[in-house]
Amino acid sequence: MKRALATLAAAPLLVLAGCGSSDPGSGGSGDKALEVSAAFYPLQWVSQQVGGDLVDVRAMTKPGAEPHDLELTPKDVGELAQSDVVLYLKGFQPAVDDAVASQAKDAAFDVSADADLSLTATEEGHDHAGESAQEHADHAHEGSQDPHFWLDPVRFEKVATAVGERFATADPEHAATYRANASTVVGELKALDAEFRTGLAQCESKELVTGHAAFAYLAQRYGLSQEGIAGISPDAEPDAATLRDLAAHIEEHGVKTVYSETLVSPALAETLARETGATVQVLDPIEGITDSSAGTDYLEVMRSNLATLEKGQQCR
Repeated sequence: MKRALATLAAAPLLVLAGCGSSDPGSGGSGDKALEVSAAFYPLQWVSQQVGGDLVDVRAMTKPGAEPHDLELTPKDVGELAQSDVVLYLKGFQPAVDDAVASQAKDAAFDVSADADLSLTATEEGHDHAGESAQEHADHAHEGSQDPHFWLDPVRFEKVATAVGERFATADPEHAATYRANASTVVGELKALDAEFRTGLAQCESKELVTGHAAFAYLAQRYGLSQEGIAGISPDAEPDAATLRDLAAHIEEHGVKTVYSETLVSPALAETLARETGATVQVLDPIEGITDSSAGTDYLEVMRSNLATLEKGQQCR
C-alpha cells in the first residue's frame, strides 16, 4: 500500500516538483523560508531549534500518530517533493523511504550515520546493551536496528550538529545562524545529559521494564538494562510465554515499576504490574507531543522522564 501510494502520486508530483527550486542553495535565500520536511517529532523539534525563523518545518508524522505505522497521502508526498530539505531516518518508516527515493533524492538527508544506530533488539523486546562486542555480533542477526537515538542526548547532539550543517549547505546566506543555533542545541543536550548522569547515578534498581523496546540507547548511556514488553515496534505484541518470562524477571529482580507510554495502550503493562505487585508509571519515548504528554517539547518531556525514572528506579 505504501509503495502504491507513492507510485500513484509520482506522475503529477513530478510536474509539481518542477515548479519549485531544484537548487538546494536557494531554499532560504531572500525572504523565502527554507522548506523542511521532518519525518517524525524529534527531527521536527531539532529542525525548529536549528532553523528558527529561517525555516518552515512540516511534520510528516502528525501529533498523536504512531510514527512506526506512518502512511503518507498523495498530498503528503507532494509537500515532501517540494521541500528544500527532507530529514528522515532510513529504515524507520518505509513509507518515507519510498517517497524520498521517488520524489526527494536531492533534498533528502538521512541522519542515520550521525545518530550512530549501533544497537539491536529482538521483537520480544530484549536489548543488547551491556554485551561484549562478540556477544553483540552473535545476536545481531536476531533483531532489528533500534531507531530511538533521540532518547540518548549524546547521540542527539551529533544529529543537531549535522542538521545545522545541512541547513547551511541548503541556505549558505544564513549558514552562520544555523551553525550558531545548532551549537546552542548541543549545549542544551549536554546539560540534559549531565542531569541524567547525576539523577541516575545511584539507583537501587537497574532493571528497566518498558512498554516497548525504545529505551536501549538511554539504558546503555546511563547504566540500565532494558526489557521491553513489545519489541522495537510497539505493535509487535509478545506471546503468552514472553509475558510469563517478563513476570518472572520482574519478581526475580525485585522490579517495583513497569513503564507504559503515551501513544499505545497501557493494558499489557497494567497486566504485568497487577500480576507482580509492581506499579505503572508513564515513560515517554517522545515519538510525538500530544495533550497527554508531560511537557510541550522534547526537553520538557525528557526531564519529566528523568523524574519518573528517579522515582521508579529508586534513585538517590
